[in-house]
Amino acid sequence: MRIISIRENPEYKDKAIQYFQKCWKGVPPIIYEDCISHAVGSIKPLPHWYLLEKEGELIGCAGLITNDFISRMDLYPWICAIFIEEHHRGNAYGALLMEKAKEDARQGGFDHVYLCTDHVGYYEKYGFSYIGQGYHPWNEESRMYACRLQ
Repeated sequence: MRIISIRENPEYKDKAIQYFQKCWKGVPPIIYEDCISHAVGSIKPLPHWYLLEKEGELIGCAGLITNDFISRMDLYPWICAIFIEEHHRGNAYGALLMEKAKEDARQGGFDHVYLCTDHVGYYEKYGFSYIGQGYHPWNEESRMYACRLQ
């Protein structure tokens, strides 16, 4: 199992863009292309993009960003776009990506990470606590969670 940070491995940029676009078809493709491209070589603490590789196959992804299209602009960073291929789910592989994002957030000087989701019961297993509802620009809302970094 290998977590690939695109910031640390810029040769994976194009592969990461294609993978995120494939996994998150509801997001306009230019969003991931632009954000991942500009993260490469950045000296700022955010954003970070990750791929999860198992035996040479990409099986997941995630990001650590300033805002996940949610109304709480005062909270950051946000873990976003966590995805594990369906046939690999149930093995806590998402936790590996979350731990890498938490580690990078700590190194960036942050004391919390946040995420928004409609899933109930999953993120609580990994140290996240529900903090309220957040609102998206497309007239939907999501549950927001926070995790204090030790």
